[in-house]
Amino acid sequence: MLNAKDVKTIEDAKRIVDERNLSHVKVGLFDIDGIMRGKYMSKEKFFSSLEGGFAFCDVVLGWDSKDQLYDNGKVTGWNTGYPDAPVRILPNTCRDIVDEPGQLLFISEFVDEAEKVCPRGTLRKVIEKGKAMGFDAFAALEYEFFMFDETPDSIREKGFRNLKPISPDFFGYSVIRNSVHSELYHKIMAMSELMDFPIEGLHTETGPGVLEAALAVGDATKAADRAALFKTFMKVLAQRNNMMATFMAKWSGDYPGQSGHIHLSLKNSADGSSAFYDANNKHNMSKTQLHFVAGQQRLMPELLAMFAPTVNSYSRLIPGFWAPTDATWGVENRTTALRVIPGSAKSQRVEYRLGSADANPYLALAAALGAGLYGIEHELEPEAQVKGNAYEQKHAPELALPRTLWESAQRLKHSLAAKALFGEGFVDHFAATREWEEREFRRHITDWEMERYFEII
Repeated sequence: MLNAKDVKTIEDAKRIVDERNLSHVKVGLFDIDGIMRGKYMSKEKFFSSLEGGFAFCDVVLGWDSKDQLYDNGKVTGWNTGYPDAPVRILPNTCRDIVDEPGQLLFISEFVDEAEKVCPRGTLRKVIEKGKAMGFDAFAALEYEFFMFDETPDSIREKGFRNLKPISPDFFGYSVIRNSVHSELYHKIMAMSELMDFPIEGLHTETGPGVLEAALAVGDATKAADRAALFKTFMKVLAQRNNMMATFMAKWSGDYPGQSGHIHLSLKNSADGSSAFYDANNKHNMSKTQLHFVAGQQRLMPELLAMFAPTVNSYSRLIPGFWAPTDATWGVENRTTALRVIPGSAKSQRVEYRLGSADANPYLALAAALGAGLYGIEHELEPEAQVKGNAYEQKHAPELALPRTLWESAQRLKHSLAAKALFGEGFVDHFAATREWEEREFRRHITDWEMERYFEII
């Protein structure tokens, strides 16, 4: 009997479906916000789609996370009639599914014209650029997320107020908490093994009901797949157990925001050696790693929308809450946006600490990797590293990050580097979707405004 993790080819995919005597399988793809959209597909349709692909309504490229249609997109819209777009199934993404014994899941991705704005296709373009430069990229993502004793119905009945986390108060790295909730932790860890997004570490973070999961390292494509699936099925697991998990950047002004940190390293394709490690240099940083960090630093203000893609993302980027506020770098410094982690040839890497948990993993990784490759390509040099508390120091004006989603969208829209890395079609489309997101927010009145202005102003 073939295991899901061993499926590599079309023939393998057909074989495992036959061996399990499945009438249907689940297929899905990730939209511009990193949300998995998909369906159950009959065995016959699946087999034919493995060979020739299938059609998926391209509306998923033309609507937001609430299924509201963009009014400013060129990729698809009422003017095109929202036609079907071609999609391919990726046999080597086969997975078992938590709480669906015997059932299988396959990731798909857009091809042809739609591939230009497909998040997975955008990442692949950057990975291929790295390969052409002689590098293989490896990454691991880690996420903070809050868990609540709530359901989709209860949060709506409460109007998303007075929500009850699964545990109270601040208590990071708590053995008491992870022992009291050990059943939940074991379910999470079992799911991660079953669905092939293995977790290296799982612990409480500082805040009521907040957990952090560090996913295992893999090549860049595998790392992004793992991250996107983890976010999706962590929510599934929570809801199936009468809880809810949120990855929004900041759900409360009283607690720290939720990060989506990215650990990145490069290997030389020719021999598999580390491209970042040089024992003869300070902090073991090779010239390649120095240029890589410089590129990440230089392009951070221009690419911020890919790491902080929602209005809520910018509530997290404030001093003193473990989120960077300028494009800074340091060695083993968690107050900077980029943290160089010295180590052996195996562990030398850089942590991109800027991203929030709400980012699309494919796009965040594409931006972090692409910016680094840009730095290598142009032999950029970073600004002086920050030592000590980055929040208390003044930095060069060009290192300042945009403070709103709208500003970030404008920086991205006009970034020549972004267009060179990701393609003009992607940049135009993604910037337009972020402009839409900001405009949708402006149409609504917040509780803060009502409380502040209704009676007094």
